Amino acid sequence: MNKESNSGIPTDSEVILGILNNSESVLKRLYIAYFPMIFQLIINNNGDEDDAKDVYQEAIIILYNKVKTGDFELSSKLKTYIYSVCRRLWLKRLSQINRYGGDIKDFEEYLSVDDETEKNNERDIQFNKMGDALKLLGEPCKTIIEDFYINNRSMQEICESFGYTNADNAKTQKYKCLQRLKKLFFQQK
Repeated sequence: MNKESNSGIPTDSEVILGILNNSESVLKRLYIAYFPMIFQLIINNNGDEDDAKDVYQEAIIILYNKVKTGDFELSSKLKTYIYSVCRRLWLKRLSQINRYGGDIKDFEEYLSVDDETEKNNERDIQFNKMGDALKLLGEPCKTIIEDFYINNRSMQEICESFGYTNADNAKTQKYKCLQRLKKLFFQQK
């Protein structure tokens, strides 16, 4: 793999590894790399610079979350993926504010992400609901669930960090937390 300097456009694999390794420099380079393309897309389609920044930020967050959750498969160039996500987000926003007068003016090749979009939208909705449920969960449950399912910590590690007498007690607490989380998740509209 060719190593790139700390400036310029990062390679697709650098971006994915950078996100996985929480590399701020890779994220900064990613922000700079494709913003002009998205700025052009939004400006050409009834938007302004603030709209472009918002849409781009949202797309980077979507990419970041997908990579972090292991839910990301790159079936195109990262540039094309980001363009497609931004395009979809902008179309959605235009239709919400009734500025959408037909098709969007493209100047980049993009993926037709309609089918994929529906699945991703549904997944994003579920993901957001889970995030909201997790926020409502409170401590220590929130941290126990995050430690086990997101940070891949063992029951023994959780037991030690929370001061449970043994891993079985920690497991019982995790189970109770999971039940509360499920209840909170399904209570949401």
